[in-house]
Amino acid sequence: MTILIKRAYEPFAPSDGFRILVDRLWPRGVSKHLAHIDLWLKDVAPSTPLRKWFNHDPLKWIEFRDHYFLELRHNTEAVEQLVGHVRHDVVVTLVYGAKDMEHNHAVVLKEYLENMK
Repeated sequence: MTILIKRAYEPFAPSDGFRILVDRLWPRGVSKHLAHIDLWLKDVAPSTPLRKWFNHDPLKWIEFRDHYFLELRHNTEAVEQLVGHVRHDVVVTLVYGAKDMEHNHAVVLKEYLENMK
């Protein structure tokens, strides 16, 4: 089992495996056909208040990570659905729309999932 992360604006590749969009909002300008999304799991994304507070500010990164981990611990239904795919599929790619490739919720979500193993 491998968990990858990839921006929605990067081209689809067969090596992506099962692609799960983990954003609450569909990425702007991305065609649903070309995105090759197998599952859109909105409920695993950070809450709207947390997302707006963070606003992709690297200075808030550590605090955002901690708050998002807490949300994930309380969001058992969505997390279990995601875990089911991670355990079932050989490769799962978490697809996100943020510009910052280091400070985004998909990075935190991947870390959370890997710590569950």
